[in-house]
Amino acid sequence: MPQPHLRLGVNIDHVATVRNARGGAYPDPLRAAKLAEEAGADGITAHLREDRRHISDADIEGLMEVLSVPLNFEMAATDEMQKIALRHKPHAVCLVPEKREERTTEGGLEVAREENKLAHFIAPLREAGCRVSIFIAADMKQIEAAHRIGAEVIELHTGAYCDAHAEARLAERDEELVKLAEMSAFAHSLGLEVHAGHGLTYDTVKPVAAFPEVRELNIGHFLIGEAIFRGLEPAIREMRRLMDEARG
Repeated sequence: MPQPHLRLGVNIDHVATVRNARGGAYPDPLRAAKLAEEAGADGITAHLREDRRHISDADIEGLMEVLSVPLNFEMAATDEMQKIALRHKPHAVCLVPEKREERTTEGGLEVAREENKLAHFIAPLREAGCRVSIFIAADMKQIEAAHRIGAEVIELHTGAYCDAHAEARLAERDEELVKLAEMSAFAHSLGLEVHAGHGLTYDTVKPVAAFPEVRELNIGHFLIGEAIFRGLEPAIREMRRLMDEARG
């Protein structure tokens, strides 16, 4: 039996990072989003950070106007971000941990410790019609907590697996991959839709793409970097090819 289509969400945050380095209007994240659509992306991911270091409020407004594929709006669980999400009502809202000093999102959200607070936080988002996703480590306790608070989707953090691969810590890489596989199956057994992302490259995507329970991969930084050498559309098409090949 053929496996369900594995969706690719392309994160355009770092197009905005390059734009903001000069403070001008180029490169335009909205143009990148449309190119990603044409190249086969099933959705666009954008993280509006509290410090606006890359994606801006205007970018979110523009994406909501021009996209014909779903927008996955990544955000911290703050009142400000909740108001923005409720105003725009994107297809999906993914809650991620956020620290001002970090270069990128490190680790998953601590759901088990903040269960009551997060349950109340996501309720109005769900009522507004947004699919709520929680970005978490491949940990049973966090998955169970995400399920209890009413999240429909979890996104498993693949960073530890990708870092171990990049640093040739092969035994640790394989352990992380087993953990991701087991927790994908566990989350699926609870009725959660399973996504994955963070740090995935051409070299690391296929083992994760092969997990039958995973329905979507969100990939950004690597694709934007690879676009410098081969162009954005070819970079995305190659990732799409590898994902489809792994799905078999």
